[in-house]
Amino acid sequence: MNARAEIRERLDDQEIAGVLGVVEAATEADGVRPLNEHVMLHLRYGGDPQARSVLLWADSTLAGYAHVDPTDEVEGPSVELVIHPAHRRQGNGTTLLRAITDLTNGRLRLWAHGDHAGAGALATAFGFERVRSLWQMRRSLYAPLAAYTLPPGVSLRAFVPGQDEEAWLKVNAAAFAHHPEQGAWTMDDLLLREREPWFDPEGFILACRGDRLAGFHWTKIHGSTDHGHEPLGEVYVVGVDPSQQGTGLGRSLTLAGLSHLRSRGLAQAMLYVDETNTAAIRLYESLGFNRWDVDVMYAPE
Repeated sequence: MNARAEIRERLDDQEIAGVLGVVEAATEADGVRPLNEHVMLHLRYGGDPQARSVLLWADSTLAGYAHVDPTDEVEGPSVELVIHPAHRRQGNGTTLLRAITDLTNGRLRLWAHGDHAGAGALATAFGFERVRSLWQMRRSLYAPLAAYTLPPGVSLRAFVPGQDEEAWLKVNAAAFAHHPEQGAWTMDDLLLREREPWFDPEGFILACRGDRLAGFHWTKIHGSTDHGHEPLGEVYVVGVDPSQQGTGLGRSLTLAGLSHLRSRGLAQAMLYVDETNTAAIRLYESLGFNRWDVDVMYAPE
């Protein structure tokens, strides 16, 4: 079987549908979605102008896909790839990753969602090593939730679309100044998510000191139809303005968001946190979260 890779700036509707089919087949086989939310959003809405898509064809069949995001000029391009389950163990992953290394001159970071053994073997074969681990943690929402109090002068309200975007982007950038993915969000990134079916302003909780944004907890509900499981709440993003850190606001916002998710009748909540962020892990463990799964990033040694 002949395999060839094509590098594209944009995909047409037929190609997007084909890639989504590969993603769904891999999700069904592996129990974890192979592409993150950011990649899926840009894929469905036409792509990121700076990114590149790599299509892997086995004869005339779409056997694999990769998304190459070159926006981090310091750390290098971030790559996510997927091979259709019917086309694995045939050298297709090697062909696809070789095309990506040629495209990036070998300077890349490769994500493996769910720490899939096949992805680890492929990375090792190319001389890559594990450089980052992202934990998924979960807790029951049936278990008791601690009470919380807000710092003096702080109140909570829901995000208002069309009003709060600029203020939120400013605080998000400040809160995640050293976080390459989250801190670099643009207005387009935010507006794309506001268009998603899961977006609910009531679950986007803002902490305000007067008329100034002090922090936020954006929650999310994963539906059973698009994730292959019963609805699941997520601590999507919790951020606190640096001037408000050390006040206990982050913990209070986390508990407020969990209370909101519980009020929606959900049984479980999840979140993602870097393995090296020990302070956040201690906080989440104190709130009843435990490690559930892990995503791994590989890079050349």
